[in-house]
Amino acid sequence: MSDFDWTPDEYLQRIRARIPRYDELQEEAVAAVPFPPKRVLELGMGTGETTRRLIEAYPDAWVIGLDSSPDMVFRARQSYDDVQLARMEDPLPDGPWDLVISVLSVNELDDEQRKRLVRRVREHSRSLVIGDAFEGDRLEQLAAWADGEVTWRGDGLGVVRATY
Repeated sequence: MSDFDWTPDEYLQRIRARIPRYDELQEEAVAAVPFPPKRVLELGMGTGETTRRLIEAYPDAWVIGLDSSPDMVFRARQSYDDVQLARMEDPLPDGPWDLVISVLSVNELDDEQRKRLVRRVREHSRSLVIGDAFEGDRLEQLAAWADGEVTWRGDGLGVVRATY
């Protein structure tokens, strides 16, 4: 998806056209959250769609969002207080976190970067949920690296959950 136009104003329309099960992926990612989180770190916050759904399900959750796109950070800050410009490869903000969640962001990383990410998350978080597009056995690989489980899959999409 690296060739995708990430313009915030057009993002939801374009992502839904490109990934017809986008809303289902979002719903399944939030459904995979293993317990009501209080302190959440979202990796790849984008327009804030995952955060919106997470707060609807868990109104007491406090979410810090990270995104590497200045345009997306600017847009998300219009709705959410704590959004930071950062890459997933950077050190994570100070934890501990009840939940680290990411939807349609982690697959942009290569295998070594994903392995390092799940190791860092395990050190700072009680749980991890990742929803993304996966080819081949990459969904199962991510679940194994995270010591987690696949909770949902469909049409090349999947959700992995790990509890620590």
